[in-house]
Amino acid sequence: MNDAREQPIEYARNRAHDLLANAEADLAAGRITEAQYYNRGDAVITPAYLAGDNPRSQSGHSGDEDHWRVARSHICDAFHRSGTFLDVGCASGYLMESVRRWAAASGVDIEPHGLDLSPQLADLARRRLPHWAHRIHTGNAIDWLPPQRYDFVRTGLEYVPQRRRADLLRHLLDHVVAPGGRLIVGSFSEEVPALLSGPTLAQQIVTWGFVVNGHAERPHYHDERLLYRSLWIDG
Repeated sequence: MNDAREQPIEYARNRAHDLLANAEADLAAGRITEAQYYNRGDAVITPAYLAGDNPRSQSGHSGDEDHWRVARSHICDAFHRSGTFLDVGCASGYLMESVRRWAAASGVDIEPHGLDLSPQLADLARRRLPHWAHRIHTGNAIDWLPPQRYDFVRTGLEYVPQRRRADLLRHLLDHVVAPGGRLIVGSFSEEVPALLSGPTLAQQIVTWGFVVNGHAERPHYHDERLLYRSLWIDG
């Protein structure tokens, strides 16, 4: 296997780097609309996920179960009590399952729910998890109005236009996170402090007017240049 450090760091952070960078440039230049931005990502990501041969790859993860746990389970550090959990961008629903299992090991009871932009991925999650099918929804989180509010809401920011990321956080806090709940951002990969050339995501979020109330991080599974990170904002 090649040394992970041979891969450019932007691709190590996110394998969809080129797709997202091109869509961002086209949106900024007015060559595509915001709806087309989302459609472009969906047209590439949904078929790739559906082609996966296990629920991890159907959620965009290429590693084994141990790698998945290292990369994702620190999300549970945000759970300070039992409650409902919404996974924004749930794909196959495997994080919904995993979070419930990981939290239970610490005595925390999590009731999972899911949301995905792609109807095909939401249907996949419902087929895999028929006992939770009524909890899995289709929509764009940036304007989706939920049937209920949730104690813990997890989202990523990488598939949202940069100019709309603060809007997503505000919408989720105002309409989706329950009073007294938490909005979790992550898991995401970020350079170790010695390699950072700009502000961290947490620092960016602060400049948008939010208070970051906590964070968790772990060393990357195979790339010493990176950390797995998550952070949370109290609702």
